[in-house]
Amino acid sequence: MARDYDFWLFDLDGTLVDVDPAYPVEVMERVGARLGKGFSEREAALLWYGQGEARRDLLAKRGVDPALFWDIFHEEEDLLARAEATYLYDDVETFLGERTEPVGLVTHCQEYLTEPILDRLDIGDWFDTVVCCDDDIGWKPDPAPVRRAMADLGVGHNGHAGVLAGDNPGDIGAARNAGLDGIHVERGLPISADRCVWGDRRVTSLREL
Repeated sequence: MARDYDFWLFDLDGTLVDVDPAYPVEVMERVGARLGKGFSEREAALLWYGQGEARRDLLAKRGVDPALFWDIFHEEEDLLARAEATYLYDDVETFLGERTEPVGLVTHCQEYLTEPILDRLDIGDWFDTVVCCDDDIGWKPDPAPVRRAMADLGVGHNGHAGVLAGDNPGDIGAARNAGLDGIHVERGLPISADRCVWGDRRVTSLREL
């Protein structure tokens, strides 16, 4: 299957890399204290990974303004601590190392966080483009960030078959909205056990590709 595509796009968090499970709990503890809300470990994971509409629904249920949540979250997030807590999934290096096709990242992780993570893991040169979603570029499942990455790679739909692989329903939605295949990478997180994401293919490891 890996030979079927002319270019590959990947989500970052939860797909290629992840964090020590204790880290989101610690961050959300501090955020919750400032909001006057206590978050359980499961709620911390839901807020961290934001699977589907889980984050939005939880914040609404707890009566937390999303803009305030993000303001406090960004103030409490420590760049170096986040990078130190981040690890690379063990199937990623071999798979990407075998790619001769263009490879790009399309991530909701902001640039000021993405760069330290890529630098610490020494994987920045694995990607031919890195697109960090924002209010100007758009947020997955909006296809605009995906199209930005495709433009950077110099690929389009005329004779080019591409794919976006990610762990979140938004990744699959962005792929479809951009006219690409979507591969759901299911890493076995407890918060995704009750969700079904309909990608063109579902894998638990990149080795399956």
